Amino acid sequence: MVKRMGGLAKAARRKLRKRAGVVETRRKKEFTYRGYTLEEMKAMTLEEIIELLPARSRRSFIRGLDDERLTFVEKLRANGTEDAVRTHCRDVPILPDFIGKKVAVHNGKEYVSVDIKPEMIGHYLGEFAMTRKTVSHSGPGVGATRSSKFMPLK
Repeated sequence: MVKRMGGLAKAARRKLRKRAGVVETRRKKEFTYRGYTLEEMKAMTLEEIIELLPARSRRSFIRGLDDERLTFVEKLRANGTEDAVRTHCRDVPILPDFIGKKVAVHNGKEYVSVDIKPEMIGHYLGEFAMTRKTVSHSGPGVGATRSSKFMPLK
């Protein structure tokens, strides 16, 4: 009885092709926002950065931030990365200066700690501190309706 070994050669060639296609050193893709790197954005003036933001965030800055938001932005720029700046200002757009900082945003009940990452530029702080939590219902039991009280326990 002679076995045909044709399948092994084909599998070996497939493995070689697969290995050749895999990049040996995986490097992280550099972050860009609308064609600009993070270093280029940090070197820009505030007016140039505002021009890159989406319409709603751009409008917030064009109309001008009130005193409470301005003091928060200044406090965050002056702060290091070790402790979080607590705020109720959920409607402040995230700028490149905020990256790497920690902010504790109030969600109506408590302060939610948010680490600001480059992908968050142009979004508002409040988007990352959810005000509602998902509802998880338990099974029917005491206090339920009359018909569902006698459900078999699983």
